[in-house]
Amino acid sequence: MLALVLIRVARAVTSPADDPPERGDVPGWVMITLMSAVLVAALLALAGPALENMFNDAISRVNP
Repeated sequence: MLALVLIRVARAVTSPADDPPERGDVPGWVMITLMSAVLVAALLALAGPALENMFNDAISRVNP
C-alpha cells in the first residue's frame, strides 16, 4: 500500500500536464528541406553530364 502511495505521489510530481507542449518549427524545417532538394536538383542538372562522363570513363578503364 505504501508503494502505491509513492507511485501516485511520483506521478503527481512528474505530471506531463505541467510541461508545456513542445512544438517544432515545422514551416522552417519544410523550407530547409525544400531548399535542399532544389539545390541538389540544380546541381545534378548542371553537373549530371560531367558526372556521367566521369563514371563512364572510370568504368571503361576497369580491366575485367
